[in-house]
Amino acid sequence: MIWRWVYGAATYLLAPPVFAYFFWRGRAEAAYRRHWRERLGFAEPRDGRPLWVHAASVGEVILVAPLVEALIECHPDYRVLLTTFTPTGRDEARRRLGDRVDLAYLPLDTPDATRRFFRRTRPIIGVLAETELWPNLVAAAERAGVPLALVNASLSARSAARYRQWPVALAARFMLARFALIAAAEPVHAERFIAAGAPADVVEVVGNLKYDRADNARARSAALALRQRWQAVRRPVWLAASTHAPEEARLLDAFAMLRARHPNLLWILAPRHPQRFDTVERLLQDSRWRYVRRSLGEAVDTHTDIVLADTLGELDLFYGLADVAFVGGSLTSRIGGHNVIEPAAAACVFVTGSDIAAWREAMTPMIEAGGAAIARDATEVAWLSMGWLNDETNRRLAGQRLAGIAASHRGALARTSERIGTLLAARE
Repeated sequence: MIWRWVYGAATYLLAPPVFAYFFWRGRAEAAYRRHWRERLGFAEPRDGRPLWVHAASVGEVILVAPLVEALIECHPDYRVLLTTFTPTGRDEARRRLGDRVDLAYLPLDTPDATRRFFRRTRPIIGVLAETELWPNLVAAAERAGVPLALVNASLSARSAARYRQWPVALAARFMLARFALIAAAEPVHAERFIAAGAPADVVEVVGNLKYDRADNARARSAALALRQRWQAVRRPVWLAASTHAPEEARLLDAFAMLRARHPNLLWILAPRHPQRFDTVERLLQDSRWRYVRRSLGEAVDTHTDIVLADTLGELDLFYGLADVAFVGGSLTSRIGGHNVIEPAAAACVFVTGSDIAAWREAMTPMIEAGGAAIARDATEVAWLSMGWLNDETNRRLAGQRLAGIAASHRGALARTSERIGTLLAARE
């Protein structure tokens, strides 16, 4: 296929700039310079044939960690090799799974690097989280005889439209036709994958793993303990989660509106990307508010206005702590919103902006239950949040309805683990 030759040549041309980027990032984040040979497919050879799972970054690692734990328990004879693409994802995997898994970076999608990865690691099957589709990786897996499963598979309407356009449509059909299992998160996603070229007999609606991951009793207990340590038991807490630029600047104005009505309100601000933590801090330094950084362990007391949540993997904790939340990546026109299942499972009422293309289906029953709302701008975010802050009884009842919706969708973890076990049994 001509497109594969062109794509393969392009990956070789792009590899040097990608490595230059890694080394440039390494000036500030040394982790980007470590294990660089793995980016070329030189993963450490393993004894036996591992069960390979790929999770691109922190969010995907958090998503698949319970699935990895289930696979370890159900298939103790296989070592799990977990690949990530970012250093933060790798660190999160080590923090959550410890030495129970082997870690490596996913190679760059060049023909040589992907072939080398499979020769050295020799996985028995591969499990890719969400929509991690790379043409050379999929082709190399096929040549190596490694069946692939796509779990928690989702395809937004925007991505589905792009997958129907030439030349992306050629690559999409090529890749999707080579999966042994596509475990779709929702029926609408299953339909989109089939329309994009996936064989109907490998697509199955298994459910969304995010609902299972959100059932975290430990996070709720930790949230209660943290609220007590912060001396915020009698203070309402507003959370802005997974924010992007310029959302933080806009939400400063929203916070001022909320503080005018609730003078003791505490704001937890959790930017989406760690490389922006210092930038957001400079924004807070220029404001009139008193803030602390979560990562420094600074005391949160009655004089604290804002907590800058400059940590990773703690959103479950913060949702359990908050009274009302804003879910970021939604006041822009380019992100599509972020996970709305987390606040729902934590019984935390929430607001988003209008850019929620990836989450509109999930939000519909939550809005109908009175526990979620969509705002046109930051001012409306403040007014909608204020409505819940002013009415504790309604807020708690709406939060309970949200938690009920989340609980009703659980079960994807067991079903996904079972389907992977069937693939594994066929290889033994």
